[in-house]
Amino acid sequence: MFSTILIILLVIIAAVLLYAVTRPNDFVVTRTATIKAPPEAIFPLINDFSRWPTWSPYEKLDPQMKRTLSGTDSGKGAAYAWEGNAKAGKGRMEIVNSVPSSLVSLKLDFEKPFRANNNVDFTLTPSGDNTAVTWAMRGGRPFIAKLMGLFMNFDTLIGKDFEVGLANLKRLGEK
Repeated sequence: MFSTILIILLVIIAAVLLYAVTRPNDFVVTRTATIKAPPEAIFPLINDFSRWPTWSPYEKLDPQMKRTLSGTDSGKGAAYAWEGNAKAGKGRMEIVNSVPSSLVSLKLDFEKPFRANNNVDFTLTPSGDNTAVTWAMRGGRPFIAKLMGLFMNFDTLIGKDFEVGLANLKRLGEK
């Protein structure tokens, strides 16, 4: 009886592991908000890391977080490193492309709580008196992330933060 239960348990674990292997190797999380402001009013908030504390939801994860700005003041070459508590973790991001009032692309490297290298794009698309701001993050999914993804929805977890950040940008942009 015990050996039958053990075999069934091993088969279930093997099935879960095999299913995780079949999951996609990459992920994309995207959220968009419409802001009643021209792109020129929103772009500087994204293109300058010194302005991120006014809108980024990640800035509030650790009030004691150490922040280091380097490189250019804004735009391509501007960099931002952080080190904080277990929630904030440790990492660095750098603006790798900046097209005035339309695109800010970042290279985002996490060291803690886990290692990850992602690409982030903020795309601003004008439409009349409004601007559609899209926040997208792309990256690879190593096996452990695929396995964790079977039990938690990363799109929902990360997307919720993006929604908060975009709402903050909307509040600031529409002033």
